[in-house]
Amino acid sequence: MSIYLVNTIVYLKRFIFILLTFKISILLQSCSGLDNRSSAKTLRLNEGFENPIGFYTNQPTFSWKLPSEIVAQRSYQIVVASEPELLPDHADLWDSGKLDSDQSIFVPYAGEKLSSRDVFFWQVKFWDEKDVPAPWSETAKAELGLLKNSDWDAKWIGLNTRADSIKTAKTIIIHTPQHLRKDFEVKAELVTAKLYVSAKGVFKGFLNGKPIGNDVMAPGWTPYKKRIETLAYDVTDMVQNGSNTLGFQLSSGWHFGRLLWNKMVWGKTGSPKVLCQLELSFADGTKQVVNSDNSWKGTTEGPIRFAEIYDGETYNANYEMPGWATPDYDSSQWKGVNVSDLDEGISLHPKRHSSVKNKVTIPTKSILRPKDEAGVIFDLEQNMVGVPLVKVPMKKGDTLRIRFSEMLAPEGLFYTDNYRSAKSTDYYIANKDGLIEWSPSFTFHGFRYVELSGFDASQAPQKNWVNGLVQFSDFESNGTFSSSDEKLNQLQSNIVWGLRGNFFDIPTDCPQRDERLGWTGDAQVFTPTSMYNANVHAFWSSWLQSLRESQFENGGIPFVAPDVLENGKVSSGWGDAAVIIPWNIYWYSGDTSVLKENYAMMKAWVQHHKDESTDLVSHMNSFGDWLQPYQSKKSNKRGDTSKSLIGTAFFAHAAYLTAKTAEVLNKKEEQQIYETLYQDISKAFDASFFDETGKVKNGKGTQTGYLLALHFKLLPNYKISGAQENLLETIDEADNHLRTGFLGTPLLPFVLDQMGEGKLMYSILFKETYPSWFYSINQGATTMWERWNSYDKLEGYNPQSMNSLNHYAYGAIGQWMYERIAGIKPLAAGYKKIHIAPLPGGGLTSADGAYDTPYGRATSVWKIQDDKFYLQVNVPSNTSALITLPSSFPNNVTVNGEVLNTEHHKNVTKAVDGSISFEIFPGHYSIKSIKSK
Repeated sequence: MSIYLVNTIVYLKRFIFILLTFKISILLQSCSGLDNRSSAKTLRLNEGFENPIGFYTNQPTFSWKLPSEIVAQRSYQIVVASEPELLPDHADLWDSGKLDSDQSIFVPYAGEKLSSRDVFFWQVKFWDEKDVPAPWSETAKAELGLLKNSDWDAKWIGLNTRADSIKTAKTIIIHTPQHLRKDFEVKAELVTAKLYVSAKGVFKGFLNGKPIGNDVMAPGWTPYKKRIETLAYDVTDMVQNGSNTLGFQLSSGWHFGRLLWNKMVWGKTGSPKVLCQLELSFADGTKQVVNSDNSWKGTTEGPIRFAEIYDGETYNANYEMPGWATPDYDSSQWKGVNVSDLDEGISLHPKRHSSVKNKVTIPTKSILRPKDEAGVIFDLEQNMVGVPLVKVPMKKGDTLRIRFSEMLAPEGLFYTDNYRSAKSTDYYIANKDGLIEWSPSFTFHGFRYVELSGFDASQAPQKNWVNGLVQFSDFESNGTFSSSDEKLNQLQSNIVWGLRGNFFDIPTDCPQRDERLGWTGDAQVFTPTSMYNANVHAFWSSWLQSLRESQFENGGIPFVAPDVLENGKVSSGWGDAAVIIPWNIYWYSGDTSVLKENYAMMKAWVQHHKDESTDLVSHMNSFGDWLQPYQSKKSNKRGDTSKSLIGTAFFAHAAYLTAKTAEVLNKKEEQQIYETLYQDISKAFDASFFDETGKVKNGKGTQTGYLLALHFKLLPNYKISGAQENLLETIDEADNHLRTGFLGTPLLPFVLDQMGEGKLMYSILFKETYPSWFYSINQGATTMWERWNSYDKLEGYNPQSMNSLNHYAYGAIGQWMYERIAGIKPLAAGYKKIHIAPLPGGGLTSADGAYDTPYGRATSVWKIQDDKFYLQVNVPSNTSALITLPSSFPNNVTVNGEVLNTEHHKNVTKAVDGSISFEIFPGHYSIKSIKSK
């Protein structure tokens, strides 16, 4: 009996049981019309928004998940209404009607046009594979933000802080933080109160003395010359009848702070500003709007005396203003604010991904008091990004100094040299004796160790004096991975913490030194791994908008986005983020809108590649295979692989992915153009860089050179085996160690895997010595490092000034850990079809992988015991899966206790290497096979 037939019988029995139960319930419950089947769940809009307020688009897409007992969806119906009472039978905005389709993700809205502030409610109903209807889902809600500049009546307001603010390195002005406030009266019965707010700088809002929201460093970082994000808050419960006060703290942030090597990009004139619009609706139908305008007052005499991203924050409690954002506060000595109109050409638009928030709290694990050090060191035992929460005894007038470090020097001394010019120091000045509790508001740090000095010396330091508030963009975990090897598990942890540390509103390269920029090369290699570990679909879609806005007129893509360098330069492998990331996000999410939004950018970048080539051979600038280990001195950190080879390879790959994108978007003519271009570039690549034996010519044959040729499929078939042999030779020469940098490393596991060299890949992965993933773990790493040898327990830090201990690029190996060690990867966009193909090796006896696909949770849990391979699989509803069992365990396969027989099951295939594959329906499966003899 086939697996398909077995499952069909199981589901048919389940259906009959449900049907009988339904009929009985009708007889017993006076024919109410209800059934006991589960409805659709996890209703989301666009990139995963749940009941959003201030939603960013009037063109929503709808997604939902089916109950686990459902095999597939045959049809669906969506209803959208302006009031929940109109659902489901009287939807006034859109009723899709019953549509025969299995699509349950990213269904586009096709109803009445939506506008700023509109509120809509929606439900969905599905019919299963037997055309049996489920009940209507629960009602979901969304409220649009202010989508156009013309929706704003408010003005930019703030004090002129340019004249009296602090000058830091190279005379960059850091504006003194401001406090702004406005009193207003509410005399009617309030129904709703919605606050729309943004800033040139970063802000924290308060209403009647209470904080508005819990966002950190809001509104975030975009190309400010083109777009500034806005946020929306429902503050109905915070407004009181009678007197009210709206207040803001305002600081420089990215807009007016120094960036990279003491450069100022946007805030060269003017001062930080706030823009806010509080819209009140009353029961009698009237409305009231409290805008930011010339009626507001402000002061720079608050307790936050200095705040800057790189350098830290200074808080002087002697300047505290209790109740400053309440109606009872006397603000008669405050100044009037400066007012300016909205900027023509700069779009104000709702934020399209979640703000940074305090996500995790880490306690101190141990305290160190090294000799010859003035301070006490608190070890959190985890390199993290955020701010400290200190609870410290102090004496009035004393200054608490708080410093940060990622790793101590070998002798235990505090080390900050790799922060370069970033002072990364916070100060708190006490206004009384006793215990103070404080954390900074307008800065963030990358650190494991916190050094305190200036506290009450009569008190013995306690662990509870310091906690780490971990901050990152507000996304949740999307997958889990673990194995029987503890160092591999630590590698997984390091990857996750590297992600958390560098997904701070944009994907940054590092979080601690005077940089923290959105480097494109780092981003493109890490995207798949990030999608496995976190729900970052919206995060990437938002950053891609910044990338589009940063693209040069000639199609070039800058090194970083937002582009703070403004040098007009590009790099192959880095600028290719414009093509690689949109495709990856589509492939792992199934969302075609990311391709539609970025298709023009992709085409312009391919054209720029072409413009930077001669006879399709690239002469584009390149960072090369950045930080390749053991490179020649003349390489200047760019590795030994030919820059022209790298540029031409990525040119071909960009054309290939653009052709694939055109295919998805049903642009057949353009698809053909880019497919032909890809083939032509491949021929030019082969002729220029490889001889007839598949060996690199006119340059050094490196691991990365061969990996690019093989992974991007740039060689004719007759040269592939030769190139593979040459790759293996370079690996053997390195004693099975890495000789790859940022570009080559992500490709290595997949090329070796495709070659059938899984054993070799495990050997490389499990190496303990430099350069390897486990080397950093052996040196105490709790995050990914910028260099393979950033730190050594005996020798300390690498002497190079560019040396971050929190850099996610080499964490790209996480993709292979999920897709091949655990064995979960998509065979169709968005995991509509899933490949469960675990690859045991490296002495592992078990691995456990889980991933929340757009359709539901997929799991692959395997173990080896007594020469038997056990595999537990969960396939989410409305998908299918191809199971491939390891070649070393092909005998006597059983699925849920039923024997899998290759002679009698047409859905079973056996590969040349001995592995067995078969397809399964949604559900949970227990699979067992026995090792070959």
